[in-house]
Amino acid sequence: MPTHAEKKILPYTSDQLFHLIADVGNYPIFLPWVESANTYDHRDNSFMSDVIIGYKFLTYPYKCRVHLTPTERIDIEYFTGPFRYLNNHWTLTPLNQQLTEIDFYIDFEFKNSTLQALLAPVFSEAVARMIRAFEKRAAELY
Repeated sequence: MPTHAEKKILPYTSDQLFHLIADVGNYPIFLPWVESANTYDHRDNSFMSDVIIGYKFLTYPYKCRVHLTPTERIDIEYFTGPFRYLNNHWTLTPLNQQLTEIDFYIDFEFKNSTLQALLAPVFSEAVARMIRAFEKRAAELY
């Protein structure tokens, strides 16, 4: 039910942002609520990821396949976990050699209606914090 779409122009190349976003294994270093993230079954343009998200006393693992279109797009294919569904992607559009427009989209629903009711009110703030965390990480790296 919660959906968020956001476009931003950032002072980094699409290659830099693509590598940052695709580096799921390092998400626990800088993303709030990501407690662990393991990647495996790496193929040419995809890999599997097991992620554990946590909020207060709650922790939930989920499994997804990350599909990569190098320097252009990252799509998340949800398999198992606390969601009824999860649609998530990033699109990267270079505007010039130093500016890239990111288009972030996420839409999901928890299987558990109580969890959905608990977290829905903080969803917008959570996504905003997540986007800021990516921006801060980009500034640290590049």
